[in-house]
Amino acid sequence: MVELLDLLWEQARGQASPYVPASQLRVMCIVDRQDGIRMRDLTQLLGAAAPSVSRLIDRLQALGFVARGNCPSSRREVMLTITPAGQTHLTRIRDVRDQLLVQALAAMPARQRTALTQSLAGLQQTLLAQPELHRARENSTTASGQGDVRSA
Repeated sequence: MVELLDLLWEQARGQASPYVPASQLRVMCIVDRQDGIRMRDLTQLLGAAAPSVSRLIDRLQALGFVARGNCPSSRREVMLTITPAGQTHLTRIRDVRDQLLVQALAAMPARQRTALTQSLAGLQQTLLAQPELHRARENSTTASGQGDVRSA
């Protein structure tokens, strides 16, 4: 199921111009969700090497989707923000994803949609009860200083 959703999401990314690879889109979503995130914190969240993250940001900055700024509390640190163009691009991708998912759901018989809704609600409750999820969420929020959770 996850692989099928990945294919659906890939289709949505392919319909948005310019095409943004998955690694860059992930970074955009994190920066969008945690506006003003420090480069160091982003590197930790991604579990990647600083030079690799810097190159990802360079590419996104060249597209006009992410901006670097000075950290008000430390002149050594760099803060990242999503630009209006980046926000527009993410909105386009999210809209296409929504449309593709709605089309797929509309093709399902009503009783299967009802069963899916009930199953997903149960899965959500189970996931929310997992301590690991709460720790990951807290770590993500602590790294950015914000708690806004939006999906990619």
